[in-house]
Amino acid sequence: MSYRRIWRLSWAAGINKEVKSVSNEQNETVEEIVQEQGTAQETEAQTELQEDPKLSELAKLAEENQQRYLRAQADFDNFRRRTMKEKEELGQYASMKLIGQLLPVVDNFERAITASAAAGDYESLAKGVDMIFRQLEQTLQQEGLKAMDAVGQPFNPEFHQAIMTVESEEHEEGIVVEEVQKGYILKDKVLRPAMVKVSG
Repeated sequence: MSYRRIWRLSWAAGINKEVKSVSNEQNETVEEIVQEQGTAQETEAQTELQEDPKLSELAKLAEENQQRYLRAQADFDNFRRRTMKEKEELGQYASMKLIGQLLPVVDNFERAITASAAAGDYESLAKGVDMIFRQLEQTLQQEGLKAMDAVGQPFNPEFHQAIMTVESEEHEEGIVVEEVQKGYILKDKVLRPAMVKVSG
């Protein structure tokens, strides 16, 4: 490499250092000016607040409203969590009352089976099972369960599920002539439609 080329490269490197140095000084100067202006504006705003009582009162009111908003938001979040927890518990234990009422029925079934097996008396077993059925039926009725009366009624797809049509001279067309499986209504909703045969 020639002397002249080395000199040019070193000269260019020197200028580059000087440019960087000047550039850094200018950046520092710009940053200082921006900081000074920001500090001056903050000081000016604080001075304005201190000088104008209405402005400081409004700032205080805004801060209080912000705190109220944050508290209300936290209260609402707590309320929502508490409500969700209560809803989960309600769903988990909704059938507790009914199951508690059915436990005596289960106890009576156990007693009837034990007594009939020991005595070998199946007639008393049949009577015992009938009594238990009546007890179960009464418990379910207390909870709002009603059996549908389907035979002799006009076919209604809301309450009946037709499994077949049959010829009938006694009934006109579209009347339920036989109930294959009972239908039930719980309070005011169909729990299970009745399976029926309909005259055709």
